[in-house]
Amino acid sequence: MKVFAISDLHLSTSVDKPMDIFGEKWQNYWDKVKTDWQEKVSDDDIVLMAGDFSWAMRMSEALSDFALFDGLKGKKVILRGNHDYWWNTIGQVRAALPDGFYALQNDCLRFGDLLICGTRGWIVPDGNNLTAEDNKIFLREVERMKLSLAAMEKERSETDKVVCMMHFPPFNGRRDDSEFIKLLIENDIRTVVYGHLHGKDCRIDKYVKKFGIDFWLTSADIVDFQLTEIPV
Repeated sequence: MKVFAISDLHLSTSVDKPMDIFGEKWQNYWDKVKTDWQEKVSDDDIVLMAGDFSWAMRMSEALSDFALFDGLKGKKVILRGNHDYWWNTIGQVRAALPDGFYALQNDCLRFGDLLICGTRGWIVPDGNNLTAEDNKIFLREVERMKLSLAAMEKERSETDKVVCMMHFPPFNGRRDDSEFIKLLIENDIRTVVYGHLHGKDCRIDKYVKKFGIDFWLTSADIVDFQLTEIPV
């Protein structure tokens, strides 16, 4: 079993929001993703998709985006991003997902000896830059991370491998310590997959090792629309 990751696909088969308005590299990008997926992924593999899956506003609209994955191998694990407006309650999401898709929210998923935990996250404080609303959401996401990590610890055995998924990076632009980082360290998490970051105005590295943790940025445009294999 191999683990791959890609995030921020921003699919839009049922809504008029083409991604090529953000640059030529987004033209026909799904064809690149699909071709790479077909070359790499087998039935037993896991593909992590850490948020911003679809521009759809409702699940009924998102279903045509999920249909793009018909015939693509692997078990697909999705996490809510800040633009996944179609994501309602976790029960509704799981009931509507096609076969082969698994949704993560406030809990932990097991695939053999691999445990997947995590939360969406939010903007990490950088000085006093957060609004009161942003700070409220940040603190709520910290609590959701605690729930997911607690569920993981109940499942965890000595031989299990653990990957944490987040949509937002768990640190600020300077990659300082944060409440998320403290939780990752406390729970001995060694691998984190995240997305959200795009463009030249962000501090972008596809891979960073800090705090004894491997951090993998998998935003689709940053990884040239190819799956990143995550060592576990």
